[in-house]
Amino acid sequence: MWEEVVAAVDSGDLERVAECVLGLDESARREVAVALPGYIAVAARRAEMRRLERRARWEREGDAAWEEHVRRATRAGRRVDFRERRHWHTPWNPLREPSRDESWIEPMRVAGAGVLGGAAAVVAWLHRRELRDGRGDTAVIGRVLSVRPPEWRADFATRAALKIRASGRGSRGGDGDALALAMLRTSGVTPPEHDPLVVAWASRAPTAAALREDPLLDHLLPRLFEAEGVGRALRDERADPLTPGTWLASLRALESEGRIGRDLLLDGCVRRFLLGGSARDLRFFVRLHELLEPAYDEVAKRARDYLRLLPAAPGPVAEPALRHLRGLGELEPAELSEAIRALSFRAERKLVTGGLAWLDEVARTSDGDLDELAPALGYAFACESADVQGRAVRLAIKYAKRFTPVGAQAVRDTIGTLPQELGETLAAVFGGEAAEEERGDDGFMAVPLPPPVRAVAFPPPVRTPAELGDIPYREGWTATEVWLAGIVRLSALDRPGLVKRLARLVRLSALDPASTGTQAGIVRPPGESREGPRLDVGWWCERIARLILGEEDGIPGLPAPASVSAPHLFLLRRWAEVAHGARDGTLPPYLLAEPTEGTGHLEAAEFVARLEGYEAAGVQAMPADLQQALLRLPREIPPEVVARAARFTSDAGREAARWMYSRPEPVTKAGWSSGGRLNPLMTGQGRPGGMEEYHDDLEPARGTTPDLLPAIRVEPTGLPLVDDLFAEPAWHRWEEHGRYLTWWPYLMPSDREVVAQHLLPHLLYSWNRPAEVRAAQARALALAGGPVGEGVALIQAYFVADRAWGKPEARAGLVLDMAARGDLAAEELGRQLALLLRRTWFKPGPVLETLESAAVGGAHREVWRVMTGFLPAFLPGAGHRAHARHAQALAFALRAARWAGARGAVPCVAEIAARKASNNFVREARRLHTHLT
Repeated sequence: MWEEVVAAVDSGDLERVAECVLGLDESARREVAVALPGYIAVAARRAEMRRLERRARWEREGDAAWEEHVRRATRAGRRVDFRERRHWHTPWNPLREPSRDESWIEPMRVAGAGVLGGAAAVVAWLHRRELRDGRGDTAVIGRVLSVRPPEWRADFATRAALKIRASGRGSRGGDGDALALAMLRTSGVTPPEHDPLVVAWASRAPTAAALREDPLLDHLLPRLFEAEGVGRALRDERADPLTPGTWLASLRALESEGRIGRDLLLDGCVRRFLLGGSARDLRFFVRLHELLEPAYDEVAKRARDYLRLLPAAPGPVAEPALRHLRGLGELEPAELSEAIRALSFRAERKLVTGGLAWLDEVARTSDGDLDELAPALGYAFACESADVQGRAVRLAIKYAKRFTPVGAQAVRDTIGTLPQELGETLAAVFGGEAAEEERGDDGFMAVPLPPPVRAVAFPPPVRTPAELGDIPYREGWTATEVWLAGIVRLSALDRPGLVKRLARLVRLSALDPASTGTQAGIVRPPGESREGPRLDVGWWCERIARLILGEEDGIPGLPAPASVSAPHLFLLRRWAEVAHGARDGTLPPYLLAEPTEGTGHLEAAEFVARLEGYEAAGVQAMPADLQQALLRLPREIPPEVVARAARFTSDAGREAARWMYSRPEPVTKAGWSSGGRLNPLMTGQGRPGGMEEYHDDLEPARGTTPDLLPAIRVEPTGLPLVDDLFAEPAWHRWEEHGRYLTWWPYLMPSDREVVAQHLLPHLLYSWNRPAEVRAAQARALALAGGPVGEGVALIQAYFVADRAWGKPEARAGLVLDMAARGDLAAEELGRQLALLLRRTWFKPGPVLETLESAAVGGAHREVWRVMTGFLPAFLPGAGHRAHARHAQALAFALRAARWAGARGAVPCVAEIAARKASNNFVREARRLHTHLT
């Protein structure tokens, strides 16, 4: 018989195992029971062998299917990528690994339940550590156990119930709690007093019909309100809406039909409340209690218990208790005083407010003195909520004449717990002294601003072939600009030496597969993007080298303007221009646009000297090179240099003189989409209809993602490439947009606001894109020149607010450097910080930390100016709700005002300070307004 049991176990068929063990006689059962424990390791090993064989068979079938797929593709003339094999959805592999269960544990559990003799032995077997991962087939095990005598089944049910663990997930042997509950129901034995058993029973939400017929209902329902862990198991049940098949719905239905008594449920809930527990663990019982809607007489019957809940029960429990008690109106005076005092001592604002409302009602409807309620007012004075404090003060003044000297003294003794303003108001009626506001010294010491950061010097020009570096596939803008200028200069100075040097560099690049990568941290094989490798400046450098060597003469076209960002396309146009000159032999003796400073600027006198050399040699300037040079000129040019430019006769010279006399001044604006939809004031293809219509006062819709909308307005300059850069960038971001972001500030170093407008579409939500604005671009903008507008301020605000970019003192470096240069648009920075906090995921804490670090570093006056721009855009107006973060901002503004010695009212703060409310928000506004005025 043992071999038959083994065969049944190895088959994994539970029904076969059950039939086998039920057919054994007494001696066969004993024989199998002796041998079964020793078979555990063998059964596990055999199951693993079956699983491995099945897996190997599946892999062989998959290999054959893949080979056939390759053969069919080859016959069809299609090349097969090996990566296809990893994709399950491809036609070649319709097969998936079979999910057949090779489990041996559940068959062993069924076998043991059928052959072991005593109830204790069977329980121990089902809870063995080796068998704990079974799937818990209660039905089959229950059928095997059903043939045992009633006394045996009752013993088993009790022992199995006591094995249930406190986690509520049953015993270690699979679904042991379900088996124990099933045996308790069929055996008729009284369940043992065991909390995990009650939790296991409660963890299976029944229908009303199933619960009505459950033999365990009368035994376990009273313990539902006492067993530890029931509330945790049922805390997610909701009463609104009431869902069928839940405990709340089932208990309510059985109570309505009289199967369960109301007193049992109400007393059980109140008893559970008095036992205590966390708000989450009591949530189910609160919902059940309120679902029963206790009547007046039912509340009166339990009034003393509800009173006992007021001092210390969790808020969700104390709130309904207070509501039911206030509906009675028949409490003894001593009980009323005790209840109101208990509520006033609570930390929860809602409960303290409820206690004060009750106190007001009692005072209105009763005669005599209110001395018994004076301690309640004193407790409320100490509440952290300014609203509660103000309401308590108003009540004390309202009923001041109802206090005897004893009660008045009790009120007077607690005036010191109030803020100075409220304390003085109360002292004017009751006498006594209000506590003076502690102004304190936060240890701030003003220091001068640090010297501004200096830009790194630009490398000297390349003048010999040996100085020419490797082909710059991945280098930054500096090395690539030096390389390009060196190629052009050496073509005129030493072309044989240049050819020799380039031949070596091209050979080296051919040996380095990594050189086919791209800039900006994106590494992809050539041709993988839509536009191919011609998007890469490094690729164009190699093309220029090969054209000079004569290895090729073809030059591909540039990408479509809509497919890449305008600054990126401007770079490619400059390199393509040199490539055409290298092919046609028309390169100038040197480039006009080679920078002279690490900021990307080109010294005006050097530029004029280069143009003078062009005119003397009769050289025509390359258009992209000339326009890049103009963009790199500083804004302030010495008059004598302008006078030299006025003498030019060439087209390029006259264009340079015109630029120096009347440099274009773009007007910019940084707008927002309104939460996934455009501002309705925008017109025409998602672009702003006009600068005067470009508002940013719309809040984003809840759950949506706003976008930044850059805007640039300027009269056409007549220089096509400059006009492309001074045009509005697309606010949408496609795959190739935003590449070479780190180079952009150095293309227009005197127009940083225009650069910022190009960066804005890539500022937010860039974590899943290759293009990402980093602190390096913000620092480059700080070193650049030109006006500072909303775009630069918004980028600075982003790095002030984003904790991910370093510690507060590091983030404050941008503010300090701009302040040291005199370029900080402090008020605009404050306004953009407010918009970021209102419309994105940023929080006030990091912003205030950064500003405090900037103040400590020497920018204390500038930080106050930042706050004057921040507060009007951040604080809620009339009719809008104030939050703790608004009071936090006002408290910091007071500190900043003291650091800066600021005076003069801020209108938005004055308006809030004049309100009649006395909450923390209004109190902080009054403190700031008082200091300023």
